[in-house]
Amino acid sequence: MTTTLLRTADELHARVRRGRRAVVMTMGALHEGHATLIRVAREIAGPEGEVVVTVFVNPLQFGEGEDLDRYPRTLDADLKIAEEAGAEAVFAPSVDEVYPGGEPQVRLSAGPMGARLEGAARPGHFDGMLTVVAKLLHLTRPDAALFGQKDAQQLALIRRMVRDLNFGVEIVGVPTVREEDGLALSSRNRYLSPEERRTALALSQALFAGRDRHAAQEALRARAREVPATRARAEALSAIGESRAAADAHAVAKAVPGGPFAVRAAARLVLDEAARLQPPLALDYLALVDPSDFTEIEDDFTGEAVLAVAARVGTTRLIDNLPLTFGAAS
Repeated sequence: MTTTLLRTADELHARVRRGRRAVVMTMGALHEGHATLIRVAREIAGPEGEVVVTVFVNPLQFGEGEDLDRYPRTLDADLKIAEEAGAEAVFAPSVDEVYPGGEPQVRLSAGPMGARLEGAARPGHFDGMLTVVAKLLHLTRPDAALFGQKDAQQLALIRRMVRDLNFGVEIVGVPTVREEDGLALSSRNRYLSPEERRTALALSQALFAGRDRHAAQEALRARAREVPATRARAEALSAIGESRAAADAHAVAKAVPGGPFAVRAAARLVLDEAARLQPPLALDYLALVDPSDFTEIEDDFTGEAVLAVAARVGTTRLIDNLPLTFGAAS
C-alpha cells in the first residue's frame, strides 16, 4: 500500500469512497501510540474502507508561551509510519487551508468542563481543540474518528461535543500506549534529557501506585464482606497481609469501597518524592475525577473514574491518566 499525501480539502473530497472511512487526527510527530490508533482504525474501516490520518499543528490550541514554534514537524517520517500502519491517505493541510482568511471569528466553546484541569492550566486550549476537531470532522467526513485515552479530558470533550451538537460520527477511544519503562508515549518525550526522563517516570509510577492501592483496598473489602464477625474479619485481613487494616477490620468493612482518598494519597506520595529529585518534578495537578464532567469525585462515589496527573520536568509539560472503577461495579 502506498499512502497518498493530500494537501487540500478538494483533493480529499475527490477520493472515491467504497466503504467506511476512519480518521485519526494528529498534530504530526507520529510515534507508536499514533501507529496503534491507525491500526485500530484499519480494523474499524475494514477491507473495503479507508483510513485517513490528519496532520495539522493547530495554532488555536497553543497559548502564550507554549511550544507552537518548536513543536516537531516530521511529515516525511509521519508518512512512513502512517503507511506502515495501514493508512490510505494523510491529509496535511496548511493553516490557510484550515483557516482561510485568518483565525476564525466563530469558535466552539468547551464550556465548564473545558475550564477544569487542563483547561485551567491552559486557558482557551480546549476551545481551540474543539474548533479544529469540528472543522476536520466536516472536512474529512468520517464514519468513525479515533483518539487516544492519554488525552482523557480531550476525548471526553470531543464525545460531549459530538453528542450535544449531533455530529453523525462514532468516536472511538484507544487505550494509552506506554514505553517499556511505563512512560506514556508522547511527541513531547523527545524534549526530555536522560535525567529529566528519569524524573518524568514519576507520572506513570504515581498512577500505578494509586491503581495498586485501589486494587488492594477492593480485595480487602471483598474479603471482609465474606466474614460476618469482627474478630474473624480481622483474622481474614491479617491472613492476606494487611496488618494495619486488620487492626480495625470493622472500620475497613464499613468504609466506602475503593477509598478515593487513599488512592489520591498513594499517588501523591510518589509525586512528592519526585519533587525532591534533580531535576525536580513540578506538579500542576493530581485529580481523581468523574469522566462525564471532570469534577473531583467524593469518597462515596461509585462507577468509572479517571486518575489524572500533569507536571513539568524542566521545560517539558507532560500528562497521563488511568481509568479506575469504584464500588460494586469493580
